[in-house]
Amino acid sequence: MNDQAKASTESNARSEKPATRRSSHEEQRKKSVYLIPYPKIVFFYPTFLVAVAIAIWMSLTNRFSVSAEDTVAVAMTWTFLGVLAVNLAIITFDFPRATSLTMFFLAAALVLGAILLFTFYPQWLPKVTDALRQLRPIANATFFIVFAAIMTAIYVVVMVSVRFDYWEVRPNELLHHHGILSDLKRYAAPNLRVDKEINDVFEYLLLGSGRLILQPSSERRAIILENVPFISQKEKDITAMLGALQVQVRTDT
Repeated sequence: MNDQAKASTESNARSEKPATRRSSHEEQRKKSVYLIPYPKIVFFYPTFLVAVAIAIWMSLTNRFSVSAEDTVAVAMTWTFLGVLAVNLAIITFDFPRATSLTMFFLAAALVLGAILLFTFYPQWLPKVTDALRQLRPIANATFFIVFAAIMTAIYVVVMVSVRFDYWEVRPNELLHHHGILSDLKRYAAPNLRVDKEINDVFEYLLLGSGRLILQPSSERRAIILENVPFISQKEKDITAMLGALQVQVRTDT
């Protein structure tokens, strides 16, 4: 009986060991919050996705050589330019309120819709159609393939570069990882002040991003991180982690 009990105990220990390791690993992950500021180029992903979709479609329809009479190709080019114009406006100007964002989208949709409408139905308003005939931008499949390839290369470089410059918040310290050799700078995390700012509604809608301001108690200058994705969740995780530390300290005392 003793041998059977011993074997049963060892079996249970072996079965619980991986689960214990996974639980310990998850707890360790919760003790760190990673903050990665991204460059503004990441907000151009709508234009990138539209370019990829048009490149695939035009390649499948063999539109490597197009003419100004190809109405569909003209419409695709207008669509791409419209999305690109909206993206450029978003990067150039700030939209701090939802009202301004709604008005901007409405104006952009009306302009792009009118252009596409008169492109497909030129007989509705002949004078407008004659004016638009002078503006028939057209691009073939090669243009969109090259554009998508350039954007892909830029995004790959961005994804690699941010791995060499990011911040890590722990319960007792703030770490700045930077440089190819993984240089590390430490700040005291207790009494860390965390402020969240959302200056552009559209950028928040695209990636949930905003500005995060960290003020360590040992530093005179605040640390400002721009374009941090999913900033609301990051701010909640940091607040919960530092709050739990404060509760633990009060309990110990």
